[in-house]
Amino acid sequence: MRCRCGRKAVYHRRQSGQQLCAICFSKSIHSKFRKTIRAHNYVEKGDTIAVGLSGGKDSTVLLHLLSDLKKDRPFEMEAIIIDEGISTYREKTIEVAIKNCEILGVEYHIYSFEKEFGVTIDACDSRVCSHCSFCGVLRRNLLNQKARELGAKKLAVGLNLDDEVQSVLMNFLRGDLFRFGRTGPSYTESPYFVPRIKPLRDILEKEVMLYAILSKIHVDHSVCPYASEAFRGDIRDFLDRMESKRPTTKYSLLRSYDRLAPYLQEQFTSTISLCSQCGEPTIDTICKTCSMLNTIKKMKER
Repeated sequence: MRCRCGRKAVYHRRQSGQQLCAICFSKSIHSKFRKTIRAHNYVEKGDTIAVGLSGGKDSTVLLHLLSDLKKDRPFEMEAIIIDEGISTYREKTIEVAIKNCEILGVEYHIYSFEKEFGVTIDACDSRVCSHCSFCGVLRRNLLNQKARELGAKKLAVGLNLDDEVQSVLMNFLRGDLFRFGRTGPSYTESPYFVPRIKPLRDILEKEVMLYAILSKIHVDHSVCPYASEAFRGDIRDFLDRMESKRPTTKYSLLRSYDRLAPYLQEQFTSTISLCSQCGEPTIDTICKTCSMLNTIKKMKER
């Protein structure tokens, strides 16, 4: 098959029927990325953007695309790398993250769960919650905290289209209407929260992967050893099956959600206060991070 430019096609975009060569495919990713940036006003003149960088394909591609965007607009960018304490896995991804920062000339900062919270994911007791849930709560907390301390106006995260629709479905099935209303393109509810931006949310996961390969971006492809515990995996499999039958499923779900998001955010909001223990923002007296850490501490004391 041939791309419309005449070159040999390397990718068939099923939802649009396009056959794309390597050059046209890469251009289309840049175009989607910039369209999302413009649509949600993600990057403004003078912004300082903190990038949550893991070394995996999504956050690393995000770092490269933002670095390319800097050629056209004046903004500052720094990377935040989190060491969750997952042996035989995290060391490799951190090396990749650092290497990409050095290639692009991006300043980076490394923080660890062990130093900040006194725990590691490997040491987490699964009786408290799954390793994935524990990691997610602490990681979100630390990214927000450090982005705020760095003076960042935005926190860029490498969530792709697959991640977004998985979160929509997961929160709906859990009946978590508060979080269901927070899955939109951006969400700001308190001066203590650094607004999260998601420039990859309109790009399929497989397209992020192909872009990394075609652009020869060095990413880590290893899978977290705790990934099999996640409810997200079941949702991912379901959506992939639906997408294979109906190639517009994921896009349609995201567009439908985005139309509902403003109403959901208006209806399902909570008053933000500060955690009585750590001082971080929360909707409860004690934030989820401190609640989990308190439970772990009590279990160790038994």
